[in-house]
Amino acid sequence: MKIRTLAPLVFACVLVAPLSSQAALSAYSQDFEGLAAAAPFPGSNSALSDDGWLVFASVFSAGGGAPLYGYGPFPAPNSLAGWSGVGTGASQPGNQNMGVYSDYTNNSAHDSGQLVQASVYQQRTVAAGDVGSSWVFQFDAKLLDLAAPSTALAFIQTLDPNNGFAVTGQNLVDMTQVPPAWGTYLLPLTITAGAGQVLQFGFASTATQYNLSAIVYDNISFAPVPEAASGALMLAGLGLLGWALRRRKA
Repeated sequence: MKIRTLAPLVFACVLVAPLSSQAALSAYSQDFEGLAAAAPFPGSNSALSDDGWLVFASVFSAGGGAPLYGYGPFPAPNSLAGWSGVGTGASQPGNQNMGVYSDYTNNSAHDSGQLVQASVYQQRTVAAGDVGSSWVFQFDAKLLDLAAPSTALAFIQTLDPNNGFAVTGQNLVDMTQVPPAWGTYLLPLTITAGAGQVLQFGFASTATQYNLSAIVYDNISFAPVPEAASGALMLAGLGLLGWALRRRKA
């Protein structure tokens, strides 16, 4: 088990990976149609890890208190037992998607009432030529099974590996009360930190005592934004976030 220093409960996703300042950020898209479905419990297969997905868990004391420890990063499992899995149950037959939920294999944490925040994400390394560019993380999402006090969120962020993986840029949205019908969400981010920063985009679910925490995601993309369109995209992102907040209050 790899132990890492944790950030506050707002969000903690830390990992260590080889850095290459020569590599520019690369786009990504996935509709999960070509990936193998999750293996039956308690099995797993490598479909998600082969596609570049990673996982990291942060554990917090009961009641949402102090950070205790973290473990990872690991290749993302394609499993029904915990973390993540590809399935068809949340949409039309034959239309696959990815479910994200807590790490239910951490029995000691769940049994003791601790909070297990499981992050499932893609990672890139920022090169000098990427600084100042704008990118957007877009995805479809819907509620699958989530029960209080479980929570969920989606994020795009940059971290500084030379400063304890401190957050240098971040955009996130609370997915806890996402509707049980498909909706589209986008999170723009302008790269302001220098070369060698770690960029991550993905999802996290937090649960305790094995409470349900599943949100399903589909049609994921990470793409650069033309400079002339970046301002309009930022406004569109804020507009969608405002719409989501209004839906939650309705």
